[in-house]
Amino acid sequence: MAIYLGIDGGGTKTTCVVADERSVLGTATSAGSNITRLGETRVREALHSAVRDACAAAKLDATRVESAYIGLSGAGRPEVRDAILCIMREVLTGQIQVVTDLETTLEAAFGDGPGVITIAGTGSIAYGRDAHGRTARAGGWGLAISDEGSGQWIGRAAVSAVLNANDAGQAPPLLNTILALWNLKNLDEFVRCANASPPPDFASLVPCVLAAADANDPLARDVLRRAGSELAGLARNVVRRLFGTEADVPVAMSGGVFRQSEVVRQVFYNEIAAEFPRASVLPATVDPVQGALSLARKVLSRQTR
Repeated sequence: MAIYLGIDGGGTKTTCVVADERSVLGTATSAGSNITRLGETRVREALHSAVRDACAAAKLDATRVESAYIGLSGAGRPEVRDAILCIMREVLTGQIQVVTDLETTLEAAFGDGPGVITIAGTGSIAYGRDAHGRTARAGGWGLAISDEGSGQWIGRAAVSAVLNANDAGQAPPLLNTILALWNLKNLDEFVRCANASPPPDFASLVPCVLAAADANDPLARDVLRRAGSELAGLARNVVRRLFGTEADVPVAMSGGVFRQSEVVRQVFYNEIAAEFPRASVLPATVDPVQGALSLARKVLSRQTR
């Protein structure tokens, strides 16, 4: 029986799944694998670790894998695909395809059909395909200038909101939480850290914002509501370009921000439903590693017919 491997890699974590024709045999998670942000050495370690641990969980050697699909953020650039392909050939001997996480997420959500996905992890992007195969994207232009509603955006927005509240004479509880997380003593150190070059990992603040929102902190809940609205804006642009306003278009959510925040999901759903009443937003977040596995199976199946 053929053995397949799928990988989903983002800025924060990498997930690998090993399976046969019918069932998943092993899974593993390692560090992030966005080579543009993390560099080749760290990405090699993350990808090799994910493959090694998933194969160990499946109780088989990596050389047994006949078809692998690797979906990574940033893999739309040829030099990134080539570098990742070389890294993967160090541990796999079967067929290897390296694609963007947009392709694997779209596959996980809709198979070969049309639809629009919005991904919100460390970064963010919306991507869609219509019934004629035309595609469009919105956002995802980089953490410094885009990636609205992403984990990085949420962290920066939380810092800004904390400072605005402080300027208004308030004492936002989130300030002390962030000071403790970043091991800082006072507001001056906080401001210096937030403005440092290179900047801090703002996405690391997302768990703090989520916890504060769960405790009904109005500042944190407002940040998450704005994130949901920003993400809906990305999806809105793609839906309009590919389907217009009256189409029966399916829309899917993916990534840690959606998965972890009911506030973000609800705002996203409400805004899409209000503007596109015939659209259907999938209630569950999509797991792109399942799309990678599906594509690994499909490519080998097509070749053996």
